[in-house]
Formats: sequence, structure tokens, C-alpha cells
Amino acid sequence: MLKVASLQSGYDESMVLENIDMEVLPGSVVAVLGRNGVGKSTLMKSIIGLLPLAAGSIIWENNPIEKLPPEERTKRGIAYVPQGREIFPTLTVEENLLLGLESLPKQERKGIPEHLFEMFPVLKEMLHRKGGDLSGGQQQQLAIARALAGQPRLLLLDEPMEGIQPSIVQLIQQVISQIVASKTVGIVLVEHSLDVAFECADYYYVVDHGKIVAHGDIASAQMDEVKKYLVV
Repeated sequence: MLKVASLQSGYDESMVLENIDMEVLPGSVVAVLGRNGVGKSTLMKSIIGLLPLAAGSIIWENNPIEKLPPEERTKRGIAYVPQGREIFPTLTVEENLLLGLESLPKQERKGIPEHLFEMFPVLKEMLHRKGGDLSGGQQQQLAIARALAGQPRLLLLDEPMEGIQPSIVQLIQQVISQIVASKTVGIVLVEHSLDVAFECADYYYVVDHGKIVAHGDIASAQMDEVKKYLVV
């Protein structure tokens, strides 16, 4: 599905990531773990195309995409929910969700899918409210729903549960489980909470100083071994 090989990227002359290799399969949740500032968000931005690669490749559904712009990657089925949500605060919930349909061919834009409101009932109640009037947890639900509106086959979630109340964290965890249950969508989850990540994910990668320093199946992971890369 997604295969990243020997990826190097960063900002201007400063390289943040070195020789990153990772893979995401359909129906799986891959957690990306690490301390603040080690390159997790840089990896997500590199996959979606907001940062150019200095070296390496990104193969999506057997095709190289590292030279494609972000909008083309979105049209090919990759959705990105950035850290901080970045919804449009002056647009209504409905208008935000309709923007999520833009990645689909025109003939497939048949209105906001009802299942999004089943996942996030609060959005239907607040359909005509401005995005900026929503609470942080509600905005996060909106950001994820907007990404899902485009029917992605790969969902990149950068710290989706950061600063969110426990009940909404549980809701997002449930939604993640629902998404991958179809076995057609893969998820890359950047998460600072080891417990939350291990509850959601099937596989993990730990990033430290711009490199993958540990990876493996969640089921066989040694928690103490992983924790040593996360403590400050």
C-alpha cells in the first residue's frame, strides 16, 4: 500500500529525517512514536507532499508519488489531518465538510456522507455553526470527518488526541477501529501517549534524532524498550 524507502527530508539546508523506511498495509494502524522535535510531523508532511524529499522514495499503491504535489496525492487517496487541526474557522461545519469532497471526481460528490454523522453525531447538531466556534474536541472531530469525506485509502493523523478530553479520545479511538475494520484503509498515527498508541495500533515505529530506532508488532513489543526512547 504505502512504502517509504531511504527517505531524507527537512527544512531548507537542515535535514530532519535520515534514511527512513516504513510500510503501511490496508486495514492496519501504524503508530509513529518519539519525543517532541524528533521528526514525526516532518515525516507526515513529507508523505503528503508539503515538504520535498532530499532523497528516497514514497511508493503509494505501487506508484512513486514523491514528485507529486499534495493535492494530487490527496486525489489519489491520501488524507492528512495535521497537528493543530487547521479547520477553516470562518466557514460553517457544513462548508468545512463539503471542502473534504473536493478530492473526489465531480460525479462522486453526492453530498456529505451520512456515516460521518454516525461517527461524529455532534457535527450534525452543529452543522451551521462556524468552525471557530467549536471546542477543541469538536474541531478535531470536524478535521477528521473532513478528511474522511474524500474517501481516503490512507489517513495520516498527526497527534489527533492532543489536548482533547478523555471522552473524545475514546470516541476517536473507536472511529479509528471502525475505519480499519473494512480492511481497505490504512492509518498512520502520530501519538505521544504510548498507552493510547498501543491500544489503537498494530505496528509501531519509534523515531529518534531523525532515524527509526525501533519498530515491530504491537503484540510482541517490549514496553520498557520502547519507553526509553520516549522519556525526556
